[in-house]
Amino acid sequence: MEKEIRALKAGKNAVVMAHNYQPMEIQGLADVVGDSLELAVKAKETAADLIVVCGVRFMAETAKILNPDRKVVIPVEDAGCPLADFLTPEMIREARRQHPEAAVVVYVNSTAESKALADITCTSANAVRVVRSLPNDTILFGPDANLAAYVQRELPEKTIVPLPPGGHCYVHTGFTLADVEAARKKGGRIVCHPECPPEIQEQADRIASTGGMVRDAAAGGNEPWWVFTEREMASRLRVLYPGRVFYEKPEAVCADMKKISLEDLRRALESEEHEVVLPGEVMDRARRAIERMIAVGA
Repeated sequence: MEKEIRALKAGKNAVVMAHNYQPMEIQGLADVVGDSLELAVKAKETAADLIVVCGVRFMAETAKILNPDRKVVIPVEDAGCPLADFLTPEMIREARRQHPEAAVVVYVNSTAESKALADITCTSANAVRVVRSLPNDTILFGPDANLAAYVQRELPEKTIVPLPPGGHCYVHTGFTLADVEAARKKGGRIVCHPECPPEIQEQADRIASTGGMVRDAAAGGNEPWWVFTEREMASRLRVLYPGRVFYEKPEAVCADMKKISLEDLRRALESEEHEVVLPGEVMDRARRAIERMIAVGA
């Protein structure tokens, strides 16, 4: 099956993009593996005729938005993101009415329709940099309230209004102070994702996006890491740095990220389903917000 997938990729001039939370057998066949920011940048740079996004729906939408003239497919149609579903376009419109002076920053973990109403998007890797770049004192930030709290702590001079107040990722809110205590007893550094609750962030030794975890681990040191994010991230780090010890929480599983199998990937390459189709106006407006984010990073 792996040989068939590679042959299909070559024959169709296709690129397979996989998020760090994808099963390792999918990551092993991907041309690009990374966090949301890395996938967004690489999607914009690719020259492939067919883009297959192994992740969840909003990631495939982002690839399509940045490549409107290319065919983008997601192997499993119902691979969604409960976090993205917290934020609706009407919430953004109402918040703008209440805070006309504010800028709207929308996390890439959101629907295309929400991105289209944003001034700029961000990822967990660049959220602080994006918000710092804006002249506005008040920022409407959604949909992850824990990431909003992280940005507020890093930029106390701004007023960050979470939109909605309770938006969260169920995988990251599953980490508790009991997990911190258990990790401290065993020893090692705790590295957590900024979608974790504020009390976990405060106890962690390092807060980083998944891409940031890859870069930080490359900096050296042999101390064990407790990886407080989706468990597949620890698997990826073990592959990248085989001499290191990385611990994960076995229960930290994103069910939607695990929906894509090798059979699904092969079928997507073969039949080119399920294609991502979005309204032109939505794509145009969302693209401006995403490209502003990429420009801040550049």
